[in-house]
Amino acid sequence: MKLAVARLVLGPLGNNVYVLTNEETSHAVVIDPSFEVEKLMAYLARRAWKPTQIWLTHAHFDHTAGAAAMKRAYQPALPIAIHPASFAWAVAEGREVSFSYSAEPLPGMDIPLADRQVLSIDPGEATPVAEVREVPGHNPGSVIFYVETLTLAFVGDAIFRGSIGRTDLPGGDYPRLLQSIREQIFSLPDETILLPGHGPESSVGFEKRNNPYLA
Repeated sequence: MKLAVARLVLGPLGNNVYVLTNEETSHAVVIDPSFEVEKLMAYLARRAWKPTQIWLTHAHFDHTAGAAAMKRAYQPALPIAIHPASFAWAVAEGREVSFSYSAEPLPGMDIPLADRQVLSIDPGEATPVAEVREVPGHNPGSVIFYVETLTLAFVGDAIFRGSIGRTDLPGGDYPRLLQSIREQIFSLPDETILLPGHGPESSVGFEKRNNPYLA
């Protein structure tokens, strides 16, 4: 299997939206579809990549705004993978934490995520490509997707280059976020590239040495 990763920066908050593709089949997973989802779908069409799933690192509106539109734009409808705690938070709190942005709510949870679960680009496919790791603290049920063969992890808003996710929103927990990062992200190889939900990429080794919240 030959995997490729693409990044698009979309929406008013500069969200990193990622596409993980099996270039041998052109099947792809979209990670955290944000606003301007029509640009994302046009990009997929230009590359002739066929989305099969939507993976969500957490339920904050700017990471899920395009999920409903993407799900219904394709046949069969794209299943949405999210941690049950994050989905429950979206149902209970999501509309209260949208900061007046108009974001379509999540239409459902099709693939419930759990710690150390393995995921394939095609549901039911025998070859896993990513491991789920729970990193609560920024949002209940936050997860990362670790792709060992590419030595990278999609980390959502858990950690950024030189910073960490905010914990002042409902459901945030600062000590728990630091624990999650140390146990679930810093346990990855130092050379692992960290692909965050906003801003530039980093690495496990760089953050261990330089992140002021964790050094």
